[in-house]
Amino acid sequence: MKTRAITGFFFVIVMIGSVLLGPVVFTVFYLLLSALSLFEFYRLIKQNDIQPAVILGMISGILLYAIFTILAQNNSDPPANYLLLVLVPCVAAIFVQELFSHSPSPFTNIAYTIFGMIFTVLPFCFFNALAFLDGYGGFNFHLPLAFLVMLWSNDTGAYLCGVGFGRHKLFERHSPKKTWEGFIGGVMICCIAAFVLSRFYKELALVHWLVMALIIGIVGTLGDLTESMFKRGLNVKDSGGLLPGHGGLLDRFDGLLLAAPVVYAYLYLVTNFVTSQH
Repeated sequence: MKTRAITGFFFVIVMIGSVLLGPVVFTVFYLLLSALSLFEFYRLIKQNDIQPAVILGMISGILLYAIFTILAQNNSDPPANYLLLVLVPCVAAIFVQELFSHSPSPFTNIAYTIFGMIFTVLPFCFFNALAFLDGYGGFNFHLPLAFLVMLWSNDTGAYLCGVGFGRHKLFERHSPKKTWEGFIGGVMICCIAAFVLSRFYKELALVHWLVMALIIGIVGTLGDLTESMFKRGLNVKDSGGLLPGHGGLLDRFDGLLLAAPVVYAYLYLVTNFVTSQH
């Protein structure tokens, strides 16, 4: 428990620092996290005799993040077009590589190689893009920081309410410890955090902060369950050991993996609608 607490403390400090230290640090930090998460994903599935194209997958994942980031920050920028021209042959090379392998299931390898990028890299792309939503005037750390605060509030609330009041299992087949009481408590505390944040950050009306909280609480929990399902399918307890007492990066960011794209999609529609009304 002591190791978990110490790791958690420094993890939170680093995460907050990455958001507050400006666009370059923010972008590079989450590029690193997405690359490490993708590598962790490939390492896990290799334990089940699946042979992903690790090098080509990593290169493609990094290019995907770079293209998405440039487009999110600059709308339309020539470097993104050039990187796209590099990404396309990299993805094609994943298929070609399997022609020379002797794997009995080449398309399984191809599918997991590409799915790894979608599952681990794309969510960080959307999370990064939260700081550059149109209408907020360049880099704005409020939305990604608020996202993290609400995500942690949901996790903490779900744990405390689950321990104190948990009686009814939420999805025992994939996560035996999760309860409906914990889930509801987590969402409620996440909404309270959203209300507090709305008093300080005025980019969104209260209703949008609350919708954002509901998405994080509900979809984030589904992301947690999805990652648990993934680990159970591979018969592993933790996705890795990078964070002592907490497991791997996929264990720590399981809620973000599904919630970040949905939150971004919602806020993108909201901000574009608001802009179009003025």
